[in-house]
Amino acid sequence: MATLKHIASKNSDYTAIEAYLVYQHDAFTGKQLLDEHGKPKLRDSYLLDILECGEFSFATACLLANRRYGKNTQHGDIKSHQYIISFDPRDAADNGLTMEKAQALGLKFCEENFPGHPAIVCTHPDGHNHSGNIHVHIVIGSIRTREVERKPYMQKPRDWREGMKHSSTAQTMRHLRVEVMELCEGAGLYQIDLLNGSKERVSEAEYWARRRGQLKLDRENAALTAAGQPSQQKKFETVKDTLRKQISSVLYRATSFEDFSAKLLQQYGIAVKESRGQLSYLPSGRTRFIRAKHLGDKFDKAAVLVTLQANAERKPKAQFKQDTIGKLVDIQAKLKQGKGIGYERWAKKHNLKAMAQTLILLEKKGLTDEDALDQRIAELDTKFHESLTVVKDLEGRMKANKELRYHVAAYTSTKSVAQQLKAAKRPAAFEEQHRAELTAHRAAAAYFKANDITKLPSPKKLEAEYAQLVSEKAKFYEQYKEAKEELFKLKTAKQNVASYFREEEPAQQER
Repeated sequence: MATLKHIASKNSDYTAIEAYLVYQHDAFTGKQLLDEHGKPKLRDSYLLDILECGEFSFATACLLANRRYGKNTQHGDIKSHQYIISFDPRDAADNGLTMEKAQALGLKFCEENFPGHPAIVCTHPDGHNHSGNIHVHIVIGSIRTREVERKPYMQKPRDWREGMKHSSTAQTMRHLRVEVMELCEGAGLYQIDLLNGSKERVSEAEYWARRRGQLKLDRENAALTAAGQPSQQKKFETVKDTLRKQISSVLYRATSFEDFSAKLLQQYGIAVKESRGQLSYLPSGRTRFIRAKHLGDKFDKAAVLVTLQANAERKPKAQFKQDTIGKLVDIQAKLKQGKGIGYERWAKKHNLKAMAQTLILLEKKGLTDEDALDQRIAELDTKFHESLTVVKDLEGRMKANKELRYHVAAYTSTKSVAQQLKAAKRPAAFEEQHRAELTAHRAAAAYFKANDITKLPSPKKLEAEYAQLVSEKAKFYEQYKEAKEELFKLKTAKQNVASYFREEEPAQQER
């Protein structure tokens, strides 16, 4: 479920955003992380492209635009805008989303919605929460450097005229959310309705409160472990997290609003009130109500009433998917853990369905013989690991190629400025005036020196090499994905057969 986030920046140092995208930073302080030699540490993986900058770097193009149109001269002026498209973590495994595909989608989104603006499009493989959500940063200079064709969504002259500043209004954000939804639909990716809010809304402040609280809790648990004491809590929860969980546990069991309110008060001491058609919740120990809109759309009045109506109608549960194989449940072990007779009835039906799916799969593939099944699993395991090794190697070569191309372009575009510095009558003033270009030039020179590059390679040759690497990676990734999927199904089938005969043996002896 791709999401869209907007950040407006008043920072006049345009190289700072480039550094953030390329180098590692501390998630809480925002400071660059340094290696043992005191140099900034590059991110493990990223893809970066520059648009509408001509032969210049992004920072240089933005500075030239500011100077040309006489704008962004005040401290409070918005210098750049950043839009972040974050894809669903499941898209990588289920829908074949790769960093290259995400980067291509980001470039398309940028070209269609921010024409005329100097821009950086950068893709990262993961976010702060380490859930594996591939996301794309689109950073644009606030000034449009050329007039563009007016499109239906453009409302005011600033949306298409040269020299005007981009403005992220409510209408603009609505249009961009629709674009993200259509982008994901066209690419076959998971998506939610971005126009009608989210079921559980987490603000920026609450997100970082979670991160800080979890870090503090981890430190406390580490101290307890070192002292030989057990830790009581593993995951930190904010007050709103706890409130959401408690409301949800009651909401899916209640059948009327009166029942819902009574159970919340009885079980958790949470009071519910309605004011002007909106619900608010008062957790135990607090003096101020928390509005439903701060918790998420699934807790407002309309959504609550819909859920309660559905509970009253008792809709049947979803059935098994035909293309999956469930694992057999060890019923006796679960009963020893305290499960009741209702769970036993469900588990028996589940095991029958899972075993039927297992037999259908094995007969379809001609693997009813145990030796043949073991041989096929071994073949797939070898193919899986070999393909994964090749994919990892190609990704490393693609990363190195991308970095080299970036530094070659930066070095070439700023070479003349570096030469002018040597002949400048006032070097200090010249350096301050061209700080962005000189910083990029020196970073590129340092990269070449660190990698023993004495002759700059041809950009066209590097691009052709990168395209070849992308093609090879796509081929081996498809092999890896196919082997992984079949291997998982056959291993599950083998486990089910073994579990089935383990259960049958004592039953035969008893009879």
